[in-house]
Amino acid sequence: MVVKAVVFDVGETLIDETRLWERAADAAGASRFTVMGIVGGLAARGEHHRRVWELLGVEQPPATWGPEDFYPDALPTLTALRRRGLRVGAVGNTLTEAEDLLRDHVDLVGSSAGWGVEKPAPAFFERVVAECGAAPEEIAYVGDRVDNDIEPALAAGMVAVHVRRGPWGHLHEPPPAALRVSSLDEISDALGA
Repeated sequence: MVVKAVVFDVGETLIDETRLWERAADAAGASRFTVMGIVGGLAARGEHHRRVWELLGVEQPPATWGPEDFYPDALPTLTALRRRGLRVGAVGNTLTEAEDLLRDHVDLVGSSAGWGVEKPAPAFFERVVAECGAAPEEIAYVGDRVDNDIEPALAAGMVAVHVRRGPWGHLHEPPPAALRVSSLDEISDALGA
């Protein structure tokens, strides 16, 4: 396989969402344990995580990330892949504000809010291919969720890399066609880069 571009999902792939959920729980006046427990239950049932606010009977608070929320292996991996000459991107089901946090660390950035389409829609992955300027089989898409990241990336003809972290990364079992890593540090070796 000759990969020319590596595109990363954002939440629970590059960004640890723990503090985001803690801040959201605090803003909603809800127990952090309750919020995270409900999110975990929704993940296990295959339901959308935003439903937590409906179940709590509160309005969804604003969700924000900061530079301190990157996983420790995220920025070094992005830098290492770019140094190897690969085109590196970060796109996910995020608000456009997330693009600002990512822009300095990647060659391409996008968001479902900015693109007007959410994963797992095929149009989202078609946009990834168009933004990369490479054939689908030359693009690796790295994500934690099998339903939103891995299966649709494979369906689009991309190399899919499942990172086992976050609730979905531990609850979902990737298909045999996907590469599997426990840390982003393993991506270069997994791709043979």
